Formats: sequence, C-alpha cells, structure tokens
Amino acid sequence: MGELPNDGSGSPRGVRRAEPESKQRLRDAIVDAARAQAIAAGWDGVRMGGVAEAAGVSRQTVYNEFGSKAGLAEALARREVDRFVGEVRAALAAHGPDVRAAAHAAIRHTLAAAADNPLVKAILTSARGGSDELLPYLTTRSELVLAESSAALLEWAGHHLPEGDPAALAFAADTIVRLVVSHIVLPQSPVDETADHLSHLALHLFHAATTRPAG
Repeated sequence: MGELPNDGSGSPRGVRRAEPESKQRLRDAIVDAARAQAIAAGWDGVRMGGVAEAAGVSRQTVYNEFGSKAGLAEALARREVDRFVGEVRAALAAHGPDVRAAAHAAIRHTLAAAADNPLVKAILTSARGGSDELLPYLTTRSELVLAESSAALLEWAGHHLPEGDPAALAFAADTIVRLVVSHIVLPQSPVDETADHLSHLALHLFHAATTRPAG
C-alpha cells in the first residue's frame, strides 16, 4: 500500500491530529469551574472532585492538566492577571505620552475592576477569615502580578519615554505596581482619590526617570 499524502505539517493527510484549541477549551472549562467554586466558597472550599464534576470531566483529567490544586490555583491566578494586564495596556495606550493621564486611567481601572471582581472579593474575604491559598498571588507570591504589570508599564514607557534611564523606569514601574496591589489588598480611600494620588506619584517617578543621567 502507498503512503498517505503529506500536507507539509508533519502529519499525513487523513490522519487526525490533536487540536490545541480543544485542549485549551478543556483547560478553560476546568479553570472556569474552579473560579465559580472559589467565588462561592473561597479557595479553601474548592475540591478537585467538585471542579471535575462542574467541568464535566473526570477528577483524573483535572490532575492530568494541572498536577495539583496548587497548579490549578496558579492557572486561575495567571488568567486573572492576564486579563487585568490586557486592560491596563489598553488604558495606557489610550492616553499615549500623557504620563499622568495614562497612569491615572490604568490605576483607576485596575482599582475599580479589582473592587468589582467577585474572585478578588472572595480571596480577600476568605483571607480575612483565615487562610486562603490564592491570596499569596497578590502578596507573598506576587511575582506574576509584579512581572506582568511592570512589563506593561515598561512597554508603554519604551514607546513614549525612550529617553528614560532604564533602571529608573524599571524602579518607577515596580513601585507603582506594588502600591496599586497594596491598595487592592487593603484599600484605605475611595478609588478616585487613590488613583489621583498614585498617578501624581507616577508622574514624579517617570519624570525623574527621564531626567536622570543613564547609569
């Protein structure tokens, strides 16, 4: 018998290959189920078997995809962070080189969105009542939030503040992100007031970065 013709992708025509989209849909369904349960009962109340049932898959499938409950927590945290950071990029881009306006829009949106986000509310409420495995992604294990959010600010600065000292810009971005996260975890003032103060600080830090001699 002759060989099946090859379409150039490495697999013969007529041979069904695994669809990456199908795997992503599976993972999304599991993370969606985990998110819904975390909102309803806090992360401590989430059970892998319950997530599997809600997602319509086996418990083993959940473990195969994420390894452990901690792996599922990380996937959920990453998806939330990716969504927030995408919105931050859009807010920054909408105001171009206007540092104060761009910073204010990004900071205000983040604070307001976090305050209205049911998962963030569930994390903070659960943490105040005891322990919660997701809270560290905003606090002691916040590398994901800090790295992704700072990268968004630095990307914007690279376009609009090209004369800035790289080290000073990185410090400015990291400082602003850390302060925004602290106000999400422990808000002290109304969103608009906090955004005003932090955007003023951002203006000062980024201005200093553009007037500081490189090195």
